[in-house]
Amino acid sequence: MREGTEMNYERGVLSLVVYGLIVLSGCQDDQHAAPRPESSSITIKKQRFERWRKAAEEGNSDAQYDIGVLYYNGEGVNQDYKQAAKWYLKAAEQGDADAQFQSGAMYYNGLGVKQDSKQAVKWYRKSAEQGIDDAQYCLGVMYHSGEGVKQDHKQAVEWYLKAAEQRNADAQFQLGAMYYNGLGVKQDYKQAVKWYRKAAGQGNVDAQYYIGVMYFNGEGVKQDYKQAVEWYRIAAEQGHELAKETLRDRGAAP
Repeated sequence: MREGTEMNYERGVLSLVVYGLIVLSGCQDDQHAAPRPESSSITIKKQRFERWRKAAEEGNSDAQYDIGVLYYNGEGVNQDYKQAAKWYLKAAEQGDADAQFQSGAMYYNGLGVKQDSKQAVKWYRKSAEQGIDDAQYCLGVMYHSGEGVKQDHKQAVEWYLKAAEQRNADAQFQLGAMYYNGLGVKQDYKQAVKWYRKAAGQGNVDAQYYIGVMYFNGEGVKQDYKQAVEWYRIAAEQGHELAKETLRDRGAAP
């Protein structure tokens, strides 16, 4: 229970799933990331919703956030993105970092509110400054792509690094890509390998593939075709189509 709250709440985080290539489409919303209430009873879900709504209406920011989660997922109430956005914003305006992140996601994706990249940047920044790694990553995405803010690769690198140091795998991959391409930083293949490897170790399939590329080309590491094929295969086993194609081209079936 956080200081100043009167009740225990299940905190849900609707994580963003972001495509990992160097040319970014932006932060995408994942509708399935918030935890489900423990009981499957519709009656209990409705009771939980009513209890939390009362606390939310009394100004409890934890409850406001959780009501947003319930509206988002349709738990104990009909799914309603407008209501979800409303309650996320109420909590966000009280300084709740998770709610600020979710408000950014709602504005970015145009869920329950009119799509507005500038508002997305505003709320991502507030959350990122409180240390939320997903928000730091998404703010990096916005600077990288120039959505809602002037494109600035140096700023993108700064925010990717903050998130990467918190073990955010997508940020680690993007940081590797920035070093590989020399965007916002001096090109450095060894640093690219370092961050790709960290992301790959957490299962990031694009990072696994690009480590293979770097072993094949001898970029940042000693050239090693066996290692290249091994990493291509690891990525291919997770469904990476380019890795599968590369293996076929090399005569090593996935």
